[in-house]
Amino acid sequence: MASDCPAETPCTIALVDDDRNILTTVSIALRAEGFVTRVYSDGSTALKALSENPPDLAVFDIKMPRMDGMELLRRLRETSDIPVIFLTSKDDELDEEAGLAMGADDYIAKPFSQRLLIARIRAILRRKRGPTPASDEDDGSENNDPQEILIRGRLEMDPARHHVTWGGKPVSLTVTEFLILEALASRPGIIKSRNQLMDAAYPDDVFVDDRTVDSHIKRMRRKFRATDPEFTAIETLYGAGYSFGDA
Repeated sequence: MASDCPAETPCTIALVDDDRNILTTVSIALRAEGFVTRVYSDGSTALKALSENPPDLAVFDIKMPRMDGMELLRRLRETSDIPVIFLTSKDDELDEEAGLAMGADDYIAKPFSQRLLIARIRAILRRKRGPTPASDEDDGSENNDPQEILIRGRLEMDPARHHVTWGGKPVSLTVTEFLILEALASRPGIIKSRNQLMDAAYPDDVFVDDRTVDSHIKRMRRKFRATDPEFTAIETLYGAGYSFGDA
């Protein structure tokens, strides 16, 4: 399977984790998908290497001795804007939000599915590349350009740049949250079940509990309400799912 980079220059993924079992298994899985990997078992070694020879994307564990993932990201952001995914524990919600504010692109909770991690890596790399040129052989179908900016009232979503604003103010969303919101906002007023939202945000062969969607919705609402305390655009239809009100 292709690695979402040109065949002649496959994407390089840096893995930083003090658990060598994770480094080994994830590296093997990524190489099987066509990626090139570099592995580092501590943050200080990784910082020097990533600064001198940046990869296309990096995956950081948060909990590491000497220099943890948060400090590594903070120092890396002084010189580099490479995409970063955090690996976190399920109780690290504050770390997740702080990491996103510092410039992380997404987070995945341990224990995690390697297929989910690979899917998230692909999604971020696609967004980093931006839109591809339109084909001269456009069939004229009515399907929306997947890179087209989506505007729904005060909401504006730019898939190519993974950029979201509400009332002109930026809102930082993870890739998963972005995909869920995009599925809701693409058809305002239409109820989407949890299963439909999971299908939009996760690859077919990745299993997640349906309550995972509830957690993402909760966090999205909190982020939007930090910008607008009166935010009510994401509506819950108990027993049915969620919808987006075109506010």
